[in-house]
Amino acid sequence: MCPLVKIEILKGNSKEYKKAILDAVHDSLVESFKIPDYDRFQRIYELGKDNFEIPSNKSEQAVLIELTIFPGRSLDTKKALYKNIVDRLAKNPGIDGNDVTIVLYEPPLENWGVRGGKPASEVDLGFKIDV
Repeated sequence: MCPLVKIEILKGNSKEYKKAILDAVHDSLVESFKIPDYDRFQRIYELGKDNFEIPSNKSEQAVLIELTIFPGRSLDTKKALYKNIVDRLAKNPGIDGNDVTIVLYEPPLENWGVRGGKPASEVDLGFKIDV
């Protein structure tokens, strides 16, 4: 089971813009967290201005990225992920790093029901999470 990705942005962006965000986050996870490339579970929520208040120090390109992940990644790996995401979003679709907020949630493996309803702590995941 890959990280669960939830991305929130303002409504009104193109399909290509949204795809660039999804690709930037996924490619960063593959590179930094070493997840399998095929393991992709992502959602974009587009919110109207009346449902998404943005701090005054951010532009309307503000993006909130929430990742629910298996625990075990080191602080250095997390730092690499943050930088990787920000760098990729700056290149395409051109989002300033100050407009990017990333939050990680790490519920214990026994709190994940996977592969037919088994706790992830009892399943061979097929990849390392302690990177």
